[in-house]
Amino acid sequence: MNRYEEKKQARINRYREHAEHAERESVARYQRSNEIAKAFEGGQPILVGHHSEARARRDQKKIWDNMEKSVEAGKKAEYYEAKAEAAENNQAISSDDPEAIQKLTDKLEQLIEEQSYKKRVNAYYRKNKTCKGCDGVTDKRAEMLDNMVKDESSYEKSPFRRFELTNLNANINRIRKRIEVLKARKEAPPESWEFEGGHVYMNLEENRVQIFFDDIPSEELRQFLHRNLSFRWSRYHGAWQRQISDAAIRAAHRATDRFLAEGA
Repeated sequence: MNRYEEKKQARINRYREHAEHAERESVARYQRSNEIAKAFEGGQPILVGHHSEARARRDQKKIWDNMEKSVEAGKKAEYYEAKAEAAENNQAISSDDPEAIQKLTDKLEQLIEEQSYKKRVNAYYRKNKTCKGCDGVTDKRAEMLDNMVKDESSYEKSPFRRFELTNLNANINRIRKRIEVLKARKEAPPESWEFEGGHVYMNLEENRVQIFFDDIPSEELRQFLHRNLSFRWSRYHGAWQRQISDAAIRAAHRATDRFLAEGA
């Protein structure tokens, strides 16, 4: 497990811990509400004007407050469990992953193979008006594809529609471009630089452009960094950062230029 995968697993574990904590709180609030409600099990009404009235009303409020907080905690538990599952099931290849180039290359090969298969099946169908007998297509699969074409109302009479192949080709080109960018960045990594009042660091291990200020920047600049330039404050690193990209490097220059202009 590389550092990226360790961080991903740590994030999943944090979500699960939050979910478990919220679930325990939900159960505890529910049980507390039921314990207080036992005093009203016999159907005893609140005696208006009696010395017990104030306490009874406080108890009723506690019942509803605890039930409300139990529901809120339950929803919070569901929220964090959903985030944990989403993170666990996320198969997207992040540029933060040090093995991203290899994983993208493997993905590219799979897509090219899929493209070749679909084109071959389409060509075979156009020639034979059936997919049966096509290399790499089982009889069961061929029958299903033939039926799909027969049921299709479009003028395109082919097992795999043109838009499918267009989207597939777009994905292939997108991944090729990502591989080129990552390889270029690896061979010629972007350079860090200093400015009066701080420095910008290209943290290649974390795949982050990081801006370090010697002193806390103004509120206006902090808002500009976050809202306009998509930088986020990292307490762990003590820096404003975002994922490395050409756009991020340009944004860092904009941020430092604005910082210097403020001090001019």
